[in-house]
Amino acid sequence: AGTNVNFIQIKDEKIYIRTYERGVEDETWACGTGSVAAALISFVKFGLKPPVKIIPRSGDQLIVDFSVEDQKVNNLSLTGPAKVIFTGQIPINFFR
Repeated sequence: AGTNVNFIQIKDEKIYIRTYERGVEDETWACGTGSVAAALISFVKFGLKPPVKIIPRSGDQLIVDFSVEDQKVNNLSLTGPAKVIFTGQIPINFFR
């Protein structure tokens, strides 16, 4: 009942990404896992060199950095802002 999917466009050495997430069943502002996957596949398929700049729907810039040695990815990192977009409360008696 749904899927996680990312659509990317590479322009001016940046990846512009749009993400649709299962569970949300709609487009989300950003996805760390999808951004890292987009950076790695863009390196393999299109030769985009790290650090890779990612621009998600939120407009915030994310940076995916890594090195590759003997066809193995090393020192992978994702850097960008972390923001609270939702808060909620669950009553203690909810678990009874």
